[in-house]
Amino acid sequence: MQLQRPVLPRIQGLVPSPPPLPGFISRVEGGKRDEDLILPINDSLSATLDTEHLCAKTTVRASPEFKENKIWLNGREESMDNPRLQNCLKEIKKRSQLSKDMESWKIHICSENNFPTAAGLASSAAGYACLAAALAKLYRVEGDISGIARAGSGSACRSVYGGFVRWYKGSDPTGIDSIAKPIAPASHWPDMRILVLVVNDSKKKVSSAIGMKRTLLTSEFLTYKAEKIIPQRIEQIQEAILKRDFETFAEHTMRDSNEMHAACLAAYPPCIYMNDTSHLIVELMHQYNSTSDRTKVAYSFDAGPNATLFLLEKDVAELLGILDHYLPPAVDNNLEYRKGISIEVTSPSQSLLQKINFPEQQPGKLKYIIHTQVGSGPKQLPDSEALKFH
Repeated sequence: MQLQRPVLPRIQGLVPSPPPLPGFISRVEGGKRDEDLILPINDSLSATLDTEHLCAKTTVRASPEFKENKIWLNGREESMDNPRLQNCLKEIKKRSQLSKDMESWKIHICSENNFPTAAGLASSAAGYACLAAALAKLYRVEGDISGIARAGSGSACRSVYGGFVRWYKGSDPTGIDSIAKPIAPASHWPDMRILVLVVNDSKKKVSSAIGMKRTLLTSEFLTYKAEKIIPQRIEQIQEAILKRDFETFAEHTMRDSNEMHAACLAAYPPCIYMNDTSHLIVELMHQYNSTSDRTKVAYSFDAGPNATLFLLEKDVAELLGILDHYLPPAVDNNLEYRKGISIEVTSPSQSLLQKINFPEQQPGKLKYIIHTQVGSGPKQLPDSEALKFH
């Protein structure tokens, strides 16, 4: 009888991207009190998106036949020497339930995301959260894995959960209490919708890690914001989510986004992430809100020019019509301009347009729009959907 050595099964997972909510400054790669442990200077909140529309997908496999550890990102082999990747692996192996022999096997990792990497759309958060979730399955790690995901990317710790999630900064110097916890499931606010307006999908000039470290070291406004503004705002926005109070939610989301980018501008040299189109979006959203007796939409900007808009389902068709009118797509746009949840757009009425004091822009300011919703979090996929190792 021939005995075969065991091979760990392939594990593949799907993890969504998290758009920013108040407390955002700690969820990008900076604003941290400890760079090595990735410990933030304040709590933060995010909403986890539906994996059908924005997500990272990762397949991991361990085998005694593998000669070395390897990783592929979006079809391209990358170095395994990345310190954050190594930290993630180290934290996983600390809690592994496998035998020492199996723990010594080399691993292959293949990861893809369906949105631009390094363009300010939380790609590292989704990627490391997916990696942590897949590795936890592979190594049979039990319990909370948000701390493991945090070892790769601070924002990733929130992406291991669905719905609305809070990352607690913690106080222990070891970081053991700096973990994420869900505050409400996706089903809690079923008519919440998100529009991602992609202005630029190329790599940022200043990375989140560099920009936020510079801001922390040189922007006095950031220190003031973290100490005096964010603690109260976190509680206000969490209460607004629990009460489904969109007015309060929207105001604090927009104020926080404005203040975060003001803190970046106050850095020396300044960190500039928003561009002219970003500012046009801000102006248009305020103009649109002023036409109604209620706030219909809130914007938030990550460390990049792309906008995340929060609104209720009943207002999506009208807002898309407003965007098409004032920020029309390029005539020769070969991309699928509207992605995600399908919806019939409503053309704005003349009476509505007359209330908006905003000039029509040249076509092509927006590359595309993703229409999505709050999602339920990571999923383990069947073998049939495994990524191919290159």
